[in-house]
Amino acid sequence: MSTLSDLLAEHTGLSGTAADHLQLVVAEWQLLSDLSFADFLLWVPIGPQAAPESRFLCVAQARPTTAPTAHPEDVVSTEVTQEEHPQLRRAALEGRICREEDPRWHLGVPVRRETIPVKLGDEIVAVLSRDTNLAVPRVPSPLEISYLGSAADLCQMVADGTFPTPEPAPDVHTSPRVGDGLIRLDSSGTVVFASPNALSAYHRMGHAADLVGAQLAPLTRSLLNDPFDADEVAQRVRRAMGGQPSMRIEAEARGATVLFRALPLRPRGQQAGALVLVRDVTEVKRRDRALMSKDAMIREIHHRVKNNLQTVAALLRLQARRTGNNEARLALDESVRRVTSIALVHETLSMSVDERVDLDDVVDRVIPMMSDVAAAETGVKVRREGRFGVVSAELATPLVMVLTELVQNAFEHAFPEGQGGEVVVQAERSARWLDVVISDDGRGLPKGFSLERAERLGLQIVRTLVESELRGSLSLRGRGRQPGTEAVLRVPLKYRR
Repeated sequence: MSTLSDLLAEHTGLSGTAADHLQLVVAEWQLLSDLSFADFLLWVPIGPQAAPESRFLCVAQARPTTAPTAHPEDVVSTEVTQEEHPQLRRAALEGRICREEDPRWHLGVPVRRETIPVKLGDEIVAVLSRDTNLAVPRVPSPLEISYLGSAADLCQMVADGTFPTPEPAPDVHTSPRVGDGLIRLDSSGTVVFASPNALSAYHRMGHAADLVGAQLAPLTRSLLNDPFDADEVAQRVRRAMGGQPSMRIEAEARGATVLFRALPLRPRGQQAGALVLVRDVTEVKRRDRALMSKDAMIREIHHRVKNNLQTVAALLRLQARRTGNNEARLALDESVRRVTSIALVHETLSMSVDERVDLDDVVDRVIPMMSDVAAAETGVKVRREGRFGVVSAELATPLVMVLTELVQNAFEHAFPEGQGGEVVVQAERSARWLDVVISDDGRGLPKGFSLERAERLGLQIVRTLVESELRGSLSLRGRGRQPGTEAVLRVPLKYRR
């Protein structure tokens, strides 16, 4: 499915400013759809508007959450001619809202269609179609009357070019919807309608009486805990009354957290009050705080594990220095290397917010430590090619262990004593697999070598981790006509335990 940007770029010559305005319309039109109890379709002309053969292309679609849809099918990318939908061309040419006199039947459902020109400056850049499903009879109620009246004002503002307007970056990354709670203010700032959910939100904040007839700005200020938040919310409601859109803001009162958003209503440039959307987000904030606390606790655990592992590594290193037996000292040095590799993974996880590890960062810290020792003792160097990418925490530790064991195995066994060389760690990642090849230019595998029968502790650790933890595959092979050995590792990035 093509995106709105793709369709506009492919089928229209709209400027970047016009395309950005249509993106704003689409970002806001769920509000229009819910208030109108209707589907909204965004149409752009793909021929000269004045020509009889003008055609329109549907580039976006929204369905209401407050009523049955008039378009159960996907309409995006559909083309219509002016004969099939003459109101589109009329709205584009005349710059006014047009309505069909009689409903028409669509897929066995009576649908009333209206068209709303989308104005930017002095230009009509697109047309909105408001299609209402008339199959379900609606009984007029204060809620429906207020919703439809608010929708009419906002749609007229779309035709005027005064809605939507770009807002500063919001303080929060969510927005209340119509169903969360809606308050309609008249031109004096007095509440003339409050939906049941809006009333419930104010009850949670400590207001026991009805909202209708109250001055919303001073009432809200009196309920909020923080004086700064109280003044800010009141100011934003007043700015909306003056015709300025306001950012969303959260505020607390008596343990309840409420999200506010105020929208001015100025159809044809005349002050008609404002809409205030409210949403009780108390439980959402409680869960967010619980998740943040849990996340902080998990990161602290990783930090402590890293510290403990570094302590263990330091003790092993101290013991190795005091050991006179060369074989024991080498075994302790290998243990230090393994513990240090695991500690690096936990250090990375202690700074991660989503239990995921940038493996390139860890590998680039492990390999130089090993390379410095190998270069000093044997003259062997190591380098990385390709990208490992980000992996989950459950894959990170065994992967780093396997990589360090294979690189260390190449250091120790690929090159005769005193002979230098190079070890290359090459990674290639696809959507499903991580493929790693660790190659050296050493003397190659011994005759009759078998990975399954290898008795070295490092290779036994590798084989166990690959089979039980990574659910992957590993093979050791020669490099054909070139000297050396390749360890080929394939790991699925998604698997079930």
